[in-house]
Amino acid sequence: MQQLNVIGLDHHHAEQLSEKLNNLLANYQIFYMNVRGFHWNIKGQEFFELHAKFEETYNDLLLKIDEIAERILTLGQRPLHAYSTYIKSSEIQEAKDIHDGKACVREILDSYRVTIRLQRELLELAGDAGDEGTSALMSDYIKEQEKTAWMLTSYLGS
Repeated sequence: MQQLNVIGLDHHHAEQLSEKLNNLLANYQIFYMNVRGFHWNIKGQEFFELHAKFEETYNDLLLKIDEIAERILTLGQRPLHAYSTYIKSSEIQEAKDIHDGKACVREILDSYRVTIRLQRELLELAGDAGDEGTSALMSDYIKEQEKTAWMLTSYLGS
């Protein structure tokens, strides 16, 4: 017999989703800190434009970090909360000593590739579990980030 959690999802599915969401959370945390560093350390002729863009980006990432953690809690699980755990779990690596604008943008694009792929995996898993809440969240993120990736690619002239 299926055991359901408070929002009517199978406990096993909720655990699987939360595990993947925690992995996504770890990636977002590293991504966030990288973009924060780009914002602080950007130099060159594109400083004003990119400084503002990086601030917009890290504010968006911070909002998503909170939404992902709250989704894990909604599923009846616990979000990871130690930076050492994020470092171990994240596919996105720390970006150190990068201050060239185009290099920063390339790092951001690489990070979006990771998050979009992880979100697509979650979208499929959530669909299989009948988890409309996680599906909607992932779908919204994917749509937004695909457009952002296109714009950043255009910025690089690629």
